[in-house]
Amino acid sequence: MPVIILGIESSCDDTAAAVVQDGILLSNIVANQEVHRKYGGVVPELASRAHQQNIVPVVDQALKMAGIKSEDLSAVAFTRGPGLLGSLLVGSSFAKGLALAREIPLVEVNHLQAHILVHFLKQPDRDISIPAFPFLCLLVSGGHTQLMIVRDYLDMEIIGKTIDDAAGEAFDKSAKVMGLPYPGGPLVDRYAREGNADAYAFTKPLIKDLDYSFSGLKTAFLYFIRDRLKEDKDFIEQNRNDLCASLQKTIVEILTDKLEKAFLQTSINRVALAGGVSANSGLHERIKWLAQNHGWEVFIPEISLSTDNAAMIAITGYFKFLAGKFAGLHISPLARLPI
Repeated sequence: MPVIILGIESSCDDTAAAVVQDGILLSNIVANQEVHRKYGGVVPELASRAHQQNIVPVVDQALKMAGIKSEDLSAVAFTRGPGLLGSLLVGSSFAKGLALAREIPLVEVNHLQAHILVHFLKQPDRDISIPAFPFLCLLVSGGHTQLMIVRDYLDMEIIGKTIDDAAGEAFDKSAKVMGLPYPGGPLVDRYAREGNADAYAFTKPLIKDLDYSFSGLKTAFLYFIRDRLKEDKDFIEQNRNDLCASLQKTIVEILTDKLEKAFLQTSINRVALAGGVSANSGLHERIKWLAQNHGWEVFIPEISLSTDNAAMIAITGYFKFLAGKFAGLHISPLARLPI
């Protein structure tokens, strides 16, 4: 019999559901919450209320698009964490109710692990390159920045992480300083393509080993903009492209310098990107340049699978289902959940 997994993702402000059959993606539905834009960031209470409104129609649409009925499901997988607790509660409660009603296994999924395992998701009529084990993975999102060795589907070791802010947060908060709307990261990327990346130099943190830090850069950028605006109130408007390009170059170099260091320490030449920031064009260019210099085999997911989605939850649930790793109905979501 085929193994059919329904995945549910509700860690932040996107309500998502997807169906995977024997590792092949059948449907992937995401409902975005536009309400947060006017607040310049995600409002947890509004996010959880929107999840309550979206969860039923999103799951229903995912099942219909996949041509699957709920009684055909082998298991239901959900994001246990990390994320916003109120949002996680909506997804976990729905998953528990469905698993109980259909008498099928419940599978809890770590959101960060799922970002990595999306590399193993197969799609109909598409030839997708899948990394062999072991490989290095740079996981970069709005809330997390981690560098890890992936030895198997469920065997991952963190070898470097941020000690304060994540790279995605540095992008978004710096964008806000320049008056760009939320989410600012993609806009910084867009403006950077038209700018001079060497126009301004921003200090890189000196952090030992393979760990990261972005709080200092974020603060330095804030003070830099403040001082320039005192001299010229139109400074941002006149130099936005160069500011974005220089900021992006600095963040990308911080990320890839540690990735290159990890390669030199481990000699693992298979390198994967994961998380929403992996869609950044500057990061793509830098990774490809390093790949040519070091002979890396590089794996980058498509943009729709880089940002939060339920396909990554479903494929992770699939591998955990095969391994017999199920959760009880007593399990609770966790705002902080290490791999």
